[in-house]
Parts: sequence; C-alpha cells; structure tokens
Amino acid sequence: MLYAAASGGGAGSLTPILMIALLFGVMYFMMIRPQQKRRREAEQMQSALGPGDEVVTIGGLHGTVTAVEDETVLLEVAPGVQTRYARPAVARVVKQAERPETIEPAAEDVETVKE
Repeated sequence: MLYAAASGGGAGSLTPILMIALLFGVMYFMMIRPQQKRRREAEQMQSALGPGDEVVTIGGLHGTVTAVEDETVLLEVAPGVQTRYARPAVARVVKQAERPETIEPAAEDVETVKE
C-alpha cells in the first residue's frame, strides 16, 4: 500500500521544471527584449548623428555636433569651444538639424541608351 502512494507522485516532478521555464520566459519578455530594443534604438540614433544636431551626453553636457568621425563626435559646447566625445557618450538628440533629403530620380525620368 505504501508503494502505490509513493509511485503516484511521478507527475508532480514535471511541475518545477515547467515553473522554471515559465520564469525564464517571463524574464526574457519583461527584461531582455526591451533592453535589446533600447540598445538598438540608441545605436541607430548614434549612427544618424550629423553636423548641426543638438545633443546631450551621458554626463549631461549640452552641445552642437560640428563634425562626425568613425568613433568620435566633435561637439561645440560654447562659441569657439569644441570637445571630442565617443559616439556612445551621446545620450539623446535634442534637436536634429535640417538635412536635405537625397532625391532619387523616378524610373520614368531616367533615359535608357540603346545601342
């Protein structure tokens, strides 16, 4: 009789594994995915920096972008005062500079040359 009662608990051993899997799933959707999305948006913002953008660095310094290089950004923080920062040090763009859009000719505007 004791043997029959002990063997009935076999289905209960699956419950802790399911709880752990559920916990990892919740952690992924509540913490990891939003962080990845924020990081992707920050990288996109930092790669779109251009001269004339007004930005704020992670240290709270406000400045205007004067030049952009591969890994650095040159900021003008006061008239005639320029400082160099790493691109990841830019926290946000306050005001984006007006840039002319690149206009590609429409297909009907392009003439084809036949030989």
